[in-house]
This record gives sequence, structure tokens and C-alpha cells, in this order.
Amino acid sequence: MRRRLVPAALLLPLALLLTACGGNASAGTGTDTDGKGSLTLNVGDQKGGSEAILRAAGELKNLDYKIKWSTFTSGPPLLEAVNAKAVDIGGVGNTPPVFAAGAGSKITVVAAFHGTSKGDAILVPKGSKLTEPEQLKGKSVAVAQGSSAHYQLVASLKAAGLSLSDVKVKYLQPADALAAFTSGKVDAWAVWDPYTSQVLQAKQGSILTTGDGVTNGLTFQVAAPNALQDKKKAAAIKDYLERLRRATAWVYGHQEEWARVWAKDTGLPYDVALASVKRTNATRISVAVDKPLIASEQQIADAFTELKLIPKKVGFGDFVDTRYNGDLPPSTTPARASVG
Repeated sequence: MRRRLVPAALLLPLALLLTACGGNASAGTGTDTDGKGSLTLNVGDQKGGSEAILRAAGELKNLDYKIKWSTFTSGPPLLEAVNAKAVDIGGVGNTPPVFAAGAGSKITVVAAFHGTSKGDAILVPKGSKLTEPEQLKGKSVAVAQGSSAHYQLVASLKAAGLSLSDVKVKYLQPADALAAFTSGKVDAWAVWDPYTSQVLQAKQGSILTTGDGVTNGLTFQVAAPNALQDKKKAAAIKDYLERLRRATAWVYGHQEEWARVWAKDTGLPYDVALASVKRTNATRISVAVDKPLIASEQQIADAFTELKLIPKKVGFGDFVDTRYNGDLPPSTTPARASVG
């Protein structure tokens, strides 16, 4: 079953919002179901995310269980649904699990993917006089709170000898941030692909710096502990993750094909989708949930605790399950090189 799309005039800002990997946007649910059988796996997704990749790669065939898809605007509300046992598993970026863990949510990271961080960028509007991250001091920067871009901003500022308190942070969801950015109401915007590609392709701005070398480039599949305790659901999750890993690998060899599917599914212009695929999506590889990964995420948690944006110390290792690692390579394995 395919989703019905909204009118074309509304598509781009809505589609981009729905591909967000973080923030506090509200959630919405879809009614798509795949497969057959008595067991239903409730999967949380974002527009143009896991379902679209699996379908494009032909990995939703021959399911002996049902997948009921629910669509969320971003990572935090998806993880709220996981905590509430409304979703068994879903995909998010590297920062929402840290905030969820800090809130004491019942979540468990069960799978990881490593890609480049070149699509995670701090953008400046066309005509901006800013050329170095150090020049952000005293400037206004838009970012979605609790998103992967939030940590990328913190880390990029630190690399430039600055802190979050040195800039005027404007917590804005992507659609609002895009409007503020293009109208000159903020000096910079910390965001992820496909927003980065959209701004660059439309020549609305340029990259001041990226997360490459300062953030870990990880994305996760996060499950509900109660689902993992159910033997049948745990087995379905294993099969689901294997399919998702194959589909992620498929993207690298079918970049133009995936970009066409993604553009159709989200309403993104094809050139934006393809640029994002080459810069970000096609670089992802499946990696193990291991000690280096835990340590990397712990750094993110500690940074937000120090900033008092997370109320208490978080032990990220308490929120992972390594049972699905198999023979996957270490989380430190380099991502695939960006294309173009």
C-alpha cells in the first residue's frame, strides 16, 4: 500500500520536515501494512525512510509476519512511541536516543549504521560575510532542539574554540528554520541532509562547516524492551534488521534509482534527492553496536549533561542490546566515500 501524497504546493516543506532526524515535532501515524501472518511488528518510520528503502530494494517481499508502519515527523516523538510500547522498533539519528535515555525512557539501541557527516552542516545564507566557524560568536543560529544537528552545532563550535553560550541559539523546527534562514532572520542554520542539499542546489546559501570529523555519523534502530523480551517479536526484529541492512547496501549500487524513489515518496526535487543520496545516504554501512559506539554516544550524552540540557548523568551502555551484531564490522569502520 502506498501513501497518498499531499498537494504539490505543500509538498517540499512538509516532506523535508518528515525526513527530520531530530527535534520536538509532533507525531503522525500511517496505516500501511506489509506481509502476512499472525504476528505484527509495529515499525516507526520517517517519510522516505526505512519503508521506502526496503520497498525500493524489494525487501518487503515474502514476509511471514506483518509490518504495520507508523510515520513520525522526527526522532524524539518516534522514541516517545517506543517508550509507550506503541512502536516495537524505529530509526533515528545519533542524538534523540541520548535525550530519551536522559528522560528515563524505556528504549534499546539494537542496530547501527555509519555514514559520513558531510550532510550535517552549518549553513550560512547567500551573501553572508561569514567564512569561518569562529565568526559565529555573537551570531544567531537556528537548530532543532534534541536533533543530531544540535550536537553537531555543539561539537563544531567546540572545534572552533567556542561554546553554545557564545551564539544566540534559536530553537526552530526545520520548516520554520528554513523560512528564517531564507528571509535573513538568522545568521546560520545547523541542519542535516536533505536540507543541506536543498539549500545548496537552490543556491540559497553555502556551507560554513560540516560535521565531518567532529560527529560520529551514526544512525540507529531503536527497539522497545518489551518487544525484545517477546521471543516471536525478537525473531521478527532480527529478520527486519537483516532486510534493512541489505537494503542499505543496495542503495550504494543504485543511487539514481533510489533518488528517484525517494523523490517520489517525499516530494523532494530529484536533483536534491540525488545530491543527498550521494553526500549522505549512500555512504552508510551496517556496523556493530559495540564499545567504541557506546563511548562515542556517551560523549554526546556528557556534552548535553554539562550544558544542563539533559537533567542527569546518562550511562548510554545501559540502553543497548548487542544480540543482533552477528559478524558486522566495528562501528569505527569508515563509511563509504561520498560520490560527487
